[in-house]
Amino acid sequence: MQTTDHLNSPSKQVEALPGPQVLEALFHNVTWSWVWLILRLWLGVEWVLAGLSKIGNPAWTGSESGAALIGFIHGLLDQSSDSTSTVQSWYTRFLEGTILPNAVLWSNLIAWAELLIGVILVLGFFTWIASFLSGVMSLNYLLAGVIGLDPYMLVVAILLLLAWRTAGWLGLDRWMMPAVGMPWKPGYLFERSDPGEVEAPEDLNGFPPPAR
Repeated sequence: MQTTDHLNSPSKQVEALPGPQVLEALFHNVTWSWVWLILRLWLGVEWVLAGLSKIGNPAWTGSESGAALIGFIHGLLDQSSDSTSTVQSWYTRFLEGTILPNAVLWSNLIAWAELLIGVILVLGFFTWIASFLSGVMSLNYLLAGVIGLDPYMLVVAILLLLAWRTAGWLGLDRWMMPAVGMPWKPGYLFERSDPGEVEAPEDLNGFPPPAR
């Protein structure tokens, strides 16, 4: 009679399913970080230009702050009654009930957020946070019916988020990530074995410690 004990043996248990080596190298190996540098700089520059165009516009951040956003939302609301409108009804309700009453606040927030996200991406500083916020911004523009470069910017933001370990390697993340760490694993600045002693870990989420 055959038994199934061999299936339960530690040597037969599957602990992880390996992915394609190409993807493993692309997302985890710093050798390919130049790929993410190109995409990161492109995305960052696009956000910087978008933010600067709004910050220098009185209808966004000047004396008439909120006017551009109000006009844009009213245009969407007028189109929402059209059967050919591509804007979801729940999103128009969100714009009408949340954004429109606070248009001045959101107008300034959007303009400065675009600039800040762009600068952070260019510097490679906490790239995973900037990539997430970039994706949220692009997604909102797509939901509002704005096409332009936003579909491409959303895809790039998702790719950078997937490659968070190496996307900022050619940037400030090379030193910041091992030092500060992630929410689920603090960096060596917050891991003190003895008072006054700071010891860098051998590896933190795919980032080697900075050179000393």
